[in-house]
Amino acid sequence: MDVEKIQVIDDDGNELEFEVLFTFENDENGKKYVLYYDANEEEPQVYSSIYDEDGHLYPVDTPEEWDMIEEVFNSFIAQDEEE
Repeated sequence: MDVEKIQVIDDDGNELEFEVLFTFENDENGKKYVLYYDANEEEPQVYSSIYDEDGHLYPVDTPEEWDMIEEVFNSFIAQDEEE
């Protein structure tokens, strides 16, 4: 996924635009993940979804996946702070 922005449809059917923070693929499960946020928020929350080759987004289902995503995100933040 080589995009800077994505559109997400919320539970009410509203289309929302988010900034892509980064994407990564997990070699163990073969899934691709995107982390994104609302750049208009003063203190934005980071969201994550699984995505496919067509750019469709799917929810992250398992606590193990959330733990892995949190670990990757924390590494990203630590690396960013070092630069």
